[in-house]
Amino acid sequence: MEIRHLKYFLTVAEELNFTKAAEKLYISQPPLSRQIKELEKEIGAELFSRSNKRVELTEAGKYFQKEAQAIVRNLEAASLKARKISDNVSGEYRIAYISSTFSEIISKLIQYLTHQFPFLTIKLYEVSTVKQIEALEDGKLDLGILRAPVVSTKIDTRLLFKDRYSLVYNKNISKISKSSDLSNLANEVFVFFNKDYAPRYYDSLIEICSHYGFIPNVVHESNNINSIIQLVRNGLGISIVPSSVQKNHNYPELGFIELSEIFQTDVLLACPSHIQSQLNDSAIEYLMNTDNH
Repeated sequence: MEIRHLKYFLTVAEELNFTKAAEKLYISQPPLSRQIKELEKEIGAELFSRSNKRVELTEAGKYFQKEAQAIVRNLEAASLKARKISDNVSGEYRIAYISSTFSEIISKLIQYLTHQFPFLTIKLYEVSTVKQIEALEDGKLDLGILRAPVVSTKIDTRLLFKDRYSLVYNKNISKISKSSDLSNLANEVFVFFNKDYAPRYYDSLIEICSHYGFIPNVVHESNNINSIIQLVRNGLGISIVPSSVQKNHNYPELGFIELSEIFQTDVLLACPSHIQSQLNDSAIEYLMNTDNH
């Protein structure tokens, strides 16, 4: 029994007409009828009942149709996986991201890539923008999700989305409200990203505070957005974070006040400019066309 026998059988089973099936298979009817008879002889069961008026599946034929469909589907899936291996879409794929990136974006991307490239091993790294740029330039990363600016001739970037900034505070502890005069925040304790870890980001927060007329009293610093949020939740200070952070940290005790739209931060996709990669193309296309932000 050969695969073509199964495909011939399935076509006849679908059309229930040898003439139409032969046309669909681009062969003449006599050879098709002969192939089906050979298949029935090999199986030892009649698959079709034939008359001058109609062709019908027997009970054995109905059972064999389901089994043959499953065999053909499995064969097509195996062929697809083999092609992906041949096209070098197995191996490692290294993705770095900043902690303030909405985590659902990352998880959905992994699900998509795993489905598309089942033999791929994906490695994730939480890395600052500065370190990502260095790793991308050295070819140690395949894809980076980071914040602008990126000034490098060795890296290609695409804008993933524009983000605003929000003040975040504990509603149960702080006297801040959405009607508060933000210029009165000079006496509040602030929790910021570490300046050495994210210098451009730190400077942007200082600029925002200056716009509202105060110098922030930065007492606590962290290299991770989750730690900053937890410190605010525990009443150890307030912070300024990208507005998209609220999607993943929408705790009932936290209040968010979106700040002036003149302050925005661009989240970028970045990859080494000298490497052409089907994986990068697929990942970037998915992220650019999915409303995750």
